[in-house]
Amino acid sequence: MAKFFSAAVLAAGAAAAGKLLKDKKIAPVDAAKRAVNSLRLTFPVTEKYDNGAALTPPMGWSSWNLFRNKINEDLIYSTAEAMKKSGLADCGYQYINLDDCWQSSFRDENGRLQGDFVSFPNGIKSLVGKVNALGLKLGIYSSNGTLTCEDLPASLGHEAVDADTFAEWGIEYFKYDFCHNSVIPSKAPIIEKITVTDIGSDAEREYLAEDAVLSGEAKVIEDASLKSGKCITGLSGNSGACEFNNVSVEKDGVYILTLCLRKKINSNKYAEILVNGTDVYKADVPATKSFTAEGRHQIKVYLKAGVNTVKIYNPVASRRDSAAIQYTYMGKELKRATREYAEKNGVPEKPIVYSICEWGRNFPWQWGSQAGNLWRTTPDIRPVWSSVVGIYELNVILDKYAGSGSWNDPDMLEVGNGSLTYEENKSHFTLWCMMAAPLILGNDIRDFILSDGTVDKDNRTYQILTNKEIIAIDQDILGVQCKRIRTNGAEDILVKPLSDGSFALCFFNKAGSATEMKCSVKDIVSRSFVSTPYADRYSVRELWSGEESETDDIIRSDVNGHGVKIFKVRSI
Repeated sequence: MAKFFSAAVLAAGAAAAGKLLKDKKIAPVDAAKRAVNSLRLTFPVTEKYDNGAALTPPMGWSSWNLFRNKINEDLIYSTAEAMKKSGLADCGYQYINLDDCWQSSFRDENGRLQGDFVSFPNGIKSLVGKVNALGLKLGIYSSNGTLTCEDLPASLGHEAVDADTFAEWGIEYFKYDFCHNSVIPSKAPIIEKITVTDIGSDAEREYLAEDAVLSGEAKVIEDASLKSGKCITGLSGNSGACEFNNVSVEKDGVYILTLCLRKKINSNKYAEILVNGTDVYKADVPATKSFTAEGRHQIKVYLKAGVNTVKIYNPVASRRDSAAIQYTYMGKELKRATREYAEKNGVPEKPIVYSICEWGRNFPWQWGSQAGNLWRTTPDIRPVWSSVVGIYELNVILDKYAGSGSWNDPDMLEVGNGSLTYEENKSHFTLWCMMAAPLILGNDIRDFILSDGTVDKDNRTYQILTNKEIIAIDQDILGVQCKRIRTNGAEDILVKPLSDGSFALCFFNKAGSATEMKCSVKDIVSRSFVSTPYADRYSVRELWSGEESETDDIIRSDVNGHGVKIFKVRSI
């Protein structure tokens, strides 16, 4: 795998080498080698995940926070109806997302996921059609593991077939959890040679270990137990690669590539095979017993007529690499599946918003923009104030990683659930909008519809969730997450630039009692991340009260305990 280093990485490597020399008094060559190894990029640098979806943070509803495993077809459809009747859909909420427990405990005869036969008797595709008829979209759930969090069939190892299934059903949002995950091994197989064979033929083209071009720590060693007498080691943990650049075939087509192995490592192994610098194939090699020294692992690869290159390596040096590779692979399958379904059936493509949910364990903000549309940055949220604030603290510092089509996800909204007060619910909603977070509701929105079919517009939760001015802050097309420009631990000041040249300013009081907070507008407009011009006067609108005012510089306000004030500020 190619390694790319920025100036910052190289500078950090030099600094690390210097520290090793100073602290450990080791040789300069060894110091530099150790420093670079510690900074090696451990998965490929790729382009941003671009499926044309979630250009602003997705808005919708999920079944998990309130209903957990108690879901069924009627509940989901009645929630979709309430979304439409209540006017939530008109505010931008469009996804009705099934979380865990929608599926049967077994796949069908073709290995496809299927809905629970009792809870979803008409199947998921039928439900998609009914929800789409309301002008809404249906989302679905699985896990990047052998089972889901509720121990039902999941998608690890079934990525292609599950992506095809979701595309056929018309799914438009996919949450991919992390329960029962199986980490990709960092161990690589030991390669004696590779062979290439036409399908249906026993005539092999053979390429020996000494034919390979080696990089990194890869090396050829003598091994008398092998017929060829040599093999390649040093491919584990993203430490080296071997490349056969003289693989010749007569015509374009699919061939059998056999990795001829030295069965020495009695553990699961992994390698990626990069063909002609573009096509990547995975080799999951199971643990082997060494009754004989020679083993083999076969895959089908596409080769072009003439000379081809085949590069073998293991990019996994850590659990983070494993997660990044697995989530990226599922994202590629989702994009492939929706494209192929549309082409095959002559219909417009329905891209699937891809929500990565690995709880922030593997620093997904560092690789998520290449893998999907949004990524969880935190553990699961709970409907208590300490959870809301704790999650906010984890997510607010990650502003540089968010942008159009790529969002930090501090988890679903708990507005209207649990023990949160009205003031805490307002703060929760406001903070998520300032952080350009997905707005996925978790309360029972059917409660907004009264028995006579009218909307309970006096419901305080409803009033929070339908504040269009604050929703517009979240949905601003500039796609910038707020920056925390000041904090003393109890009081935070947040600023979010907006596409019309104004900015949103939020005072957040984490303490239990009211306090006065203030901020200089001129200090904010002097900062490079806002485009609001200097002016003699600024208009100020507080978005919860609707109160309007003007200032030449200072904005000050009393802020309730656990409360917020949010202002939209523009030059006059």
